[in-house]
Amino acid sequence: MNKKTLGIIGGVGPLATMLVGEMIVRRTKAFTDQEHVHFIIDNDTRIPDRTAHILNPSEPSPVPLMVEDTHKLATAGAELIAIPCNTAHTFYDELQENSPVPVLHMIRETANKAKQLGAKRVGVLATIGTLTSGVYQHALEEVGLEPVIPNEQLQKQVMSIIYDCVKAGKTVTRNEWNMIEEAIKAEGCDRIILGCTELSIVNRELALDDSYIDSLLVLADCAIVSCGYELLD
Repeated sequence: MNKKTLGIIGGVGPLATMLVGEMIVRRTKAFTDQEHVHFIIDNDTRIPDRTAHILNPSEPSPVPLMVEDTHKLATAGAELIAIPCNTAHTFYDELQENSPVPVLHMIRETANKAKQLGAKRVGVLATIGTLTSGVYQHALEEVGLEPVIPNEQLQKQVMSIIYDCVKAGKTVTRNEWNMIEEAIKAEGCDRIILGCTELSIVNRELALDDSYIDSLLVLADCAIVSCGYELLD
């Protein structure tokens, strides 16, 4: 397979963008600089908040800038696009339709990963925008899995972790996370998807157990393989 150059639409959020870049480097089977994936990051912090637009369509849409970024990256040499933001995949069809190059679908890839791991009942921790759009519920149901969505109180806690902690540059404590973990596991989930890339930061900092499926890690692995490189054993 010919090697492809990857384009990353970043800034959604910025810390998760830096983390997926590191994941790609660390998880590629490479022994020299030249054997690593060639990728281009556009850390576009101008992109409006995805959840805000989903909940209130009068808020600015993230789509025009993201479409602009696909063209910018393609012009710079990208042959494949990755977007390290689950909520942005609410607009996937519109983005792909207007992108000059293919766009990876991290949510479908994450649902497929859950299926491969033998999951049956899958908890989804994500923004209220992602859950309102139903993209994870649909992707999981398409592969025969049962999605489990947090109740209103638990979702408020998840949103606070995402916006008040990670996006604000604050560290999440183990006690704060344990309240969420205990509540979602009490729903009988055999796997839990970290369906927001800010939660991937929590995973990194707290070293969560293997009942979790990190969507950002799934995206990194998919990008490596799709660009024609091998995963590190």
